[in-house]
Parts: sequence; structure tokens; C-alpha cells
Amino acid sequence: MEAASAPLPELASVPWRSLEDEASLPRRARLWTFFTTAHVVPFIAAAAGLMLLNPLAGPVAFVALMHAWIIPELYACRGANVVRPKGARNEGGEEVAQGFLGDLLGHHARDLQRETGLVMERGKLGVWLVGEAGALLVSARRVHCFCVRAGDDELPPSDRIAHLLLALRSDETGFTTVANHAFAGAPWRVRRRLEARMRPALAEATRRSVRPPPQPSISV
Repeated sequence: MEAASAPLPELASVPWRSLEDEASLPRRARLWTFFTTAHVVPFIAAAAGLMLLNPLAGPVAFVALMHAWIIPELYACRGANVVRPKGARNEGGEEVAQGFLGDLLGHHARDLQRETGLVMERGKLGVWLVGEAGALLVSARRVHCFCVRAGDDELPPSDRIAHLLLALRSDETGFTTVANHAFAGAPWRVRRRLEARMRPALAEATRRSVRPPPQPSISV
């Protein structure tokens, strides 16, 4: 991804937010882990306490354990929802929009987008997967889910993706700051909630996130 040419104008609409960077994202991930644990542990403790007090309370303990399991799943579902297809399909203009989007991508990224509906883009913060109304950022073995819209839900899906991709390329830090952070957690949690066709994109982004970006070759 090229260096940002200018800050996103949308940053002016969220003056209370601090700019996201390589240090703030791990903090967000730790906060998500903390709050999820704070919600889950009391139910697990309650289930264990009930069983110790009276084994006949097994059904109630089971309900408590189900709550402990469901809460992280609901959070992960909320995160996966940011890249689900949304808005009008606009079939008449989608073919032209797909061609425009394809012109912005390399060969592999173009094929991956047509198969999965997500555009993969490596940035300074990690490996991005951009959808119609949101994006996933895979960084440090965590997935950060961001909800962000192109502004016009009547645009063809590929046009909406192209708008978000161009904004990301223009100012990655600004894009991450403007977008609403919906979830942070392990890739496997989000993967289970993604559409089946999108899962290969997340798997590849996860693999690429743990490998250093390829260095450009210099010919003499």
C-alpha cells in the first residue's frame, strides 16, 4: 500500500477519536479479551458453584454454561456481519463496477475478490479484507472488524468496495479511525460466522499476516 497522500476528510466528523496506529490496535484487542472474559467468567463460576452446592442443580448450571458459550459467539457474529453483503444489488451496473474494481487490483487479488467477495490489501497495520460495508484487519494473530460505509447504498456492490479500498489506500490510519470497531478476537471465532465463500480469504489473510511482506526486487 502506498503512503497516504492526505488525511481523509471524514476524520473531521470524529474529532473525539484518537488516531489508530500499531500500538492502539493491540490495546483494543486486549480490551475485547478483558470485557469478554468479564462477561463469561461469572457464568462459569456460577455453574461450578451450583454443582458443588447441589448436583441436582445440573440443568441450571448447564444454562449458565450455555450463556458463557453464547456471549463470545454473539460478539464474533457481530464482527463477521461487517462484511456480509448489504444494500441494493444493482445488477444492471454491477458488471461495469466489477470491471472498474478489477482495474484497481492485481491478478491474484482480483481472482480472490470474484471468488469470495472480499478484496485483500496489505497495509502497514496488517492484512485487510475489504467488503461492501466493512473490513477485516488481520494483525498479530487477531482479527479486527470494522463497520464503514461508502455513503451510497444504491451503488453497485463493487463500486462500494472500490470506494472503501481507495479510502484505505489514501489514508490507512484515517480509515481505521473513522470506521466503527465492531470486534477483535481470534480468527477462528470470526471464520465460523463468515459465509462459506469468504472463509478462504480470511485463511489466506491470516497466513500472510504472519509472514513479512515481499520486498521489491532491484534489477541492475
